[in-house]
Amino acid sequence: MPAHEGIQGHQGHQGHQGHQGHGDRPGHRAYDAVIVGGGHNGLVAAAYLARAGRSVLVLERLDHTGGAAVSTRPFTGVDARLSRYSYLVSLLPRKILRDLGLDFRLQGRTISSYTPVERGGRPTGLLVGGGEERTREAFARLTGGEHEYAAWERFYAMTGHVARRVFPTLTEPLPTRDELRRRVDDEEAWRILFEEPVGVAVEERFADDLVRGVVLTDALIGTFADAHDPSLKQNRCFLYHVIGGGTGAWDVPVGGMGALTDALAAAAREAGAVLATGHEAVRIDTDGRTAEVAYRTADGEGVVAARHVLVNASPQALAALTGDEPPAPAEGAQLKVNMLLTRLPRLRDSSVDPREAFAGTFHIAEGYEQLATAHAQAAAGELPTAPPSEIYCHSLTDPTILGPDLVAKGYQTLTLFGLHTPARLFDRDNDGVREELLRTTLAQLEAHLAEPLADCLATDADGRPCIEARTPLDLERDLGLPGGNIFHRDLAWPYAQEGAGRWGVETRHANVLLCGAGAVRGGGVSGVPGHNAAMAVLEEPADGTAQPHAQQI
Repeated sequence: MPAHEGIQGHQGHQGHQGHQGHGDRPGHRAYDAVIVGGGHNGLVAAAYLARAGRSVLVLERLDHTGGAAVSTRPFTGVDARLSRYSYLVSLLPRKILRDLGLDFRLQGRTISSYTPVERGGRPTGLLVGGGEERTREAFARLTGGEHEYAAWERFYAMTGHVARRVFPTLTEPLPTRDELRRRVDDEEAWRILFEEPVGVAVEERFADDLVRGVVLTDALIGTFADAHDPSLKQNRCFLYHVIGGGTGAWDVPVGGMGALTDALAAAAREAGAVLATGHEAVRIDTDGRTAEVAYRTADGEGVVAARHVLVNASPQALAALTGDEPPAPAEGAQLKVNMLLTRLPRLRDSSVDPREAFAGTFHIAEGYEQLATAHAQAAAGELPTAPPSEIYCHSLTDPTILGPDLVAKGYQTLTLFGLHTPARLFDRDNDGVREELLRTTLAQLEAHLAEPLADCLATDADGRPCIEARTPLDLERDLGLPGGNIFHRDLAWPYAQEGAGRWGVETRHANVLLCGAGAVRGGGVSGVPGHNAAMAVLEEPADGTAQPHAQQI
């Protein structure tokens, strides 16, 4: 299936090429809403509230907005604007784009995935996409029959049904579990996705190890779990990966991820919101009806009052700001690698054009047993000997991220997302382990190439190869992500649970809302928590009487 998502954060990184604006400063001592963090969810909330006539101030620590959804030129002297952290979009409702009138476009991909493998001593693989008949033939060539393709069609018809029923609820008040179950209206689908480990369904429905692995990967993006984890956190991850847009398709942001956050920043400003970059919130004091937010800048400190405070940051950061007990530590489990190539490498499987193989998701070392082995090794405190990962080429779908000269020369980007590498593995020596993991990960890729990857890597203005890698600890340092977790915490079911509140953004403080990825129905580049926090504010009575709220998220 198409993959995969984005990294969520409320802070950015040097080298951002997007919206730095004109250095807004707080113009008043009090606002209807103060939003802490200028990532995409905070900007969505700011735009909705400002368009509704509320006075809005966004406090962003860095000198630019966008958080992890930014476009960056990471390689010195090279005109390539990469989506450095978040890179694909599926969970962003078109409703938000329409409501806010955003000048932003998504481009679909005709190829879903390619997974190389060696069988019978020869290189082959599975190409999914390019039309039904072509995909059917690819399955038959790999598996020797019709069973796997038929099972594939039935399985994803089931997830498609669930997607059409569940996705529209993300921008509605939280349904109860029973309400969502009735809405799904398919008891078998509910059992497969919501009640038993997804590994059960994968093993019951598919026989081929490689096909099983391709299906399972959507349950493991940024989630360190086994297929049979009794917590079902792999199921929650799988669910969010197959419901996007009501189809499960993952699209390419035209112009890079920064195009989205630049459009959101422009929409918020045009509606009257003040976006104060270089302003770091350090404390929130609230009595449940009014609040004060203390902040600091390079020039000093300040305090601003607000009726509502929306926190576009992690639950850990929220607790630090309010002085509450922090939630359990979060842990990320991924390797993110950005590359620029002078050309795409040739494949050992010569039956596939590299321009198709890399246009979708290129699965590496992601057979079902390989995924299980990698998880077991990482759980035992060891780096996987065959690290699983997946790659895609943004520039094949959207060449606008490259300068005209690079396009003319045939340059291409590659984005790699590695699995099963929990933050704990990097504690002893982040730099050393990062280099070791990068070498072994690229070796898994090169096993399927007909030439060394190094022969295709571009070099920057200083002669260095155009490749950079980020571990969970790097993401914690650069973006403020707790433990480097791209979802801020384990994903939650998209229905009401004890303490979740009406919209899934409420905290134990009646006028403080969590609008970051750690909210219920957070994770990915979706804007859903930002939308829902804005709706929670706007539906309160005009006299400002706060409604009963939930325990802290």
